[in-house]
Amino acid sequence: MKDLILHGMLCDRQIRFAAISGKTMVTEAQKTHMLSHVATAALGRQLLMTSIVASQLKNAGDTVTTVIAGNGPAGNLVCVGRFGGLVKGYATEPEVELPLRSDGKLDVGGYVGPQGKLTLIRDLGLKEPYVGMCNLVSGEIAEDFAQYFTASEQQPSLVYLGVREEAESGSVIGAGGILIQPLPSCPDSEITRVENAAARIPELTRRLSEGESIETVLFDLLGGLDPEITERIELAYRCDCTRDRLERALLSIGEEELNDILANEGEAELTCQFCLKKYHFDRAELTDLLRAAKGEESDGE
Repeated sequence: MKDLILHGMLCDRQIRFAAISGKTMVTEAQKTHMLSHVATAALGRQLLMTSIVASQLKNAGDTVTTVIAGNGPAGNLVCVGRFGGLVKGYATEPEVELPLRSDGKLDVGGYVGPQGKLTLIRDLGLKEPYVGMCNLVSGEIAEDFAQYFTASEQQPSLVYLGVREEAESGSVIGAGGILIQPLPSCPDSEITRVENAAARIPELTRRLSEGESIETVLFDLLGGLDPEITERIELAYRCDCTRDRLERALLSIGEEELNDILANEGEAELTCQFCLKKYHFDRAELTDLLRAAKGEESDGE
C-alpha cells in the first residue's frame, strides 16, 4: 500500500483537513539512519507533518524545512519536504534509546525534551524564505506542531501523529496523521462537532497497521462530519543530494579552510546527513575548487 496524503473538506466545506499514511516513508528513514525505537517514533512523526505541510507547495523547487531542537538527548531533528510529495530527514542522535513510559508507550517527549524550539522554514523561491518559530510544548511532536500553527501562523489546528512499531524488532507497522484546520468563517458549532469527533482519531495508526486504507479509516472516523476528498498525493522518502551541491558546500567554507584541508589532509570526504552517501574529493579536485573560490580558471579550462 503506497504512502498517501488526502486533502479535503469537512462540515459543508467550513473546515479543511489533510490525512496521511506513511509507513514506507518512516521505514526508509529508520533503515537509512539505524534509528532506535524512540527515534523512529519521533522522526517519523515529524516526517509525517513535514510531508503534510510540503504537500501544500505549488511550484517545483519549493521546499519546507522543519527543525525541532529540544533539551532532550535527541539533539536536532531536521526534515525537508519538497514539491511532488518527496521528503527526507535525520536526527543528530539516532541511536539513543529510552525506557518506555509508565503507560507502556515510547517516551518521545523524553527523547526530544519538553523545552526548546520548533522552526518551520518555507522557501518558495522568493528573495527571503518565510521563517516561523515557537517554543516546544511537550516534545511529543503533534502537540508542538499544533502550538506552532496556533501561535506562529494564527491558525487553530487539531494535530494527530502516530508511528506504531513491532515491540521486539522495532519494525514500523503503521504510521499516520491528521491535520484539521477551520477556515476563518467557520462557526463555533462546527468546531464543536470536530472536537466531539476527535476522541476516535488516535485509532488511526492502529487501524492502518492492521491493513486498512487511509481513506477507509478517515471516512469511518470523520464520517459524521461529511468529509469530501479534494486531492490525493503519493509520497516517497528520497534524498536529492548531488556532487555539485557538496562542491558548493566546500566552496562556502572559504579559501582559508580549503587551504588548510589541502595542506593537512590533501583530500576531503563529505557525507550527506540525510542519506549518508559519501562524496570524496581528491587533491586535484580540491585545488580546482580553491581556484574557483579565488575566481581563477582550473587547469582543465
